[in-house]
Amino acid sequence: MKFDKDGLIPAIIQNANTKEVLMLGYMNEEAYQQTLATKKVTFFSRSRNELWVKGETSGNYLQLIDWKLDCDQDALLIQAIPDGPTCHTGTSSCWGETQESDFSTLKQLIQTIDDRFTIPKEGSYIQTLIAKGLPKIAQKVGEEGVEIVIEAMRDEPELFIGEAADLLFHYLVLLRAKNSSLDKVLQELKSRS
Repeated sequence: MKFDKDGLIPAIIQNANTKEVLMLGYMNEEAYQQTLATKKVTFFSRSRNELWVKGETSGNYLQLIDWKLDCDQDALLIQAIPDGPTCHTGTSSCWGETQESDFSTLKQLIQTIDDRFTIPKEGSYIQTLIAKGLPKIAQKVGEEGVEIVIEAMRDEPELFIGEAADLLFHYLVLLRAKNSSLDKVLQELKSRS
């Protein structure tokens, strides 16, 4: 890792889920080591000449997920999960932008479904579906498909969204039951474009 003459390296922070660029900060060796040790992104404040844990005042921490150096080894890309808005102005990004699509809920749901298949949790709805087997899971996708078609023909947007959520949920459970994934479906769609 190549620090500059002041012992600093720029760190670009990216939302690990959405890939949105959140901010730019600087780290010295101590900030970098503290980030690795605590999993909370820590910077060196050039104006205050001290370490600064992002979020220690606001509560909007950046939880470290991964990091990598660029090809010249003089800049870091930090992937993190923000606990709230990253910018002090209240936006998700220091460039004043707000990410339009946040797929973190979808990723968390997929992880929960996968967890239920590998580590059963008594009493969970997903566990109930798993216990009833593939035919029941497939049947639920069919039922939800019919229900969303019915709601699409009506003028009740909230009910339509509810049925869309039900269909997506059961579809994800079916994908996992078939040892497949949403990533494979997206790859198939990409190959068709």
